[in-house]
Amino acid sequence: MFTFADRIKELRKSKNLTQKQVAEAICIAERNYRRLESENNPSVDTVTKLADYFNVSTDYLLGRTDKIESLQSE
Repeated sequence: MFTFADRIKELRKSKNLTQKQVAEAICIAERNYRRLESENNPSVDTVTKLADYFNVSTDYLLGRTDKIESLQSE
Protein backbone atom coordinates (compact mmCIF):
# COMPACT_ATOMS: atom_id res chain seq x y z
CA MET A 1 0.00 0.00 0.00
CA PHE A 2 1.30 3.41 -0.95
CA THR A 3 1.57 6.19 1.59
CA PHE A 4 0.99 9.88 1.03
CA ALA A 5 4.76 10.42 0.88
CA ASP A 6 5.11 7.67 -1.75
CA ARG A 7 2.30 9.14 -3.86
CA ILE A 8 3.60 12.69 -4.02
CA LYS A 9 7.15 11.54 -4.68
CA GLU A 10 5.92 9.30 -7.52
CA LEU A 11 3.84 12.11 -9.02
CA ARG A 12 6.71 14.60 -8.78
CA LYS A 13 9.17 12.26 -10.44
CA SER A 14 6.69 11.29 -13.18
CA LYS A 15 6.58 14.96 -14.18
CA ASN A 16 10.37 15.38 -13.91
CA LEU A 17 10.02 18.06 -11.25
CA THR A 18 12.36 18.92 -8.42
CA GLN A 19 11.22 19.21 -4.83
CA LYS A 20 11.97 22.93 -5.06
CA GLN A 21 9.71 23.37 -8.10
CA VAL A 22 6.75 21.70 -6.39
CA ALA A 23 7.35 23.60 -3.15
CA GLU A 24 7.35 26.90 -5.02
CA ALA A 25 4.22 25.94 -6.96
CA ILE A 26 2.24 25.28 -3.78
CA CYS A 27 3.84 28.15 -1.84
CA ILE A 28 5.67 26.27 0.89
CA ALA A 29 9.34 26.15 1.87
CA GLU A 30 11.42 23.50 0.13
CA ARG A 31 12.41 21.97 3.49
CA ASN A 32 8.73 21.55 4.35
CA TYR A 33 8.10 19.81 1.05
CA ARG A 34 11.06 17.48 1.65
CA ARG A 35 9.44 16.51 4.96
CA LEU A 36 6.22 15.67 3.14
CA GLU A 37 8.08 13.14 1.01
CA SER A 38 9.55 11.47 4.08
CA GLU A 39 6.67 11.67 6.58
CA ASN A 40 2.95 11.06 6.51
CA ASN A 41 1.40 13.91 8.44
CA PRO A 42 0.38 16.61 5.95
CA SER A 43 -2.14 19.31 6.75
CA VAL A 44 -5.48 19.28 4.97
CA ASP A 45 -4.50 22.50 3.21
CA THR A 46 -1.28 20.94 1.89
CA VAL A 47 -3.07 17.80 0.69
CA THR A 48 -5.58 19.96 -1.15
CA LYS A 49 -2.88 22.12 -2.76
CA LEU A 50 -0.94 19.07 -3.92
CA ALA A 51 -4.08 17.39 -5.30
CA ASP A 52 -4.88 20.54 -7.25
CA TYR A 53 -1.30 20.92 -8.47
CA PHE A 54 -1.00 17.31 -9.68
CA ASN A 55 -4.64 17.21 -10.83
CA VAL A 56 -5.47 14.12 -8.78
CA SER A 57 -7.95 13.43 -6.02
CA THR A 58 -7.13 13.80 -2.35
CA ASP A 59 -8.27 10.19 -1.96
CA TYR A 60 -5.49 9.11 -4.34
CA LEU A 61 -2.87 11.07 -2.43
CA LEU A 62 -4.04 9.64 0.88
CA GLY A 63 -4.00 6.07 -0.41
CA ARG A 64 -7.77 5.59 -0.25
CA THR A 65 -7.86 4.65 -3.93
CA ASP A 66 -5.35 3.55 -6.53
CA LYS A 67 -7.19 5.26 -9.37
CA ILE A 68 -5.61 8.41 -10.73
CA GLU A 69 -8.51 10.41 -12.06
CA SER A 70 -8.37 13.81 -13.62
CA LEU A 71 -10.30 16.43 -11.70
CA GLN A 72 -11.11 18.43 -14.80
CA SER A 73 -14.67 18.16 -16.01
CA GLU A 74 -15.15 16.67 -19.42
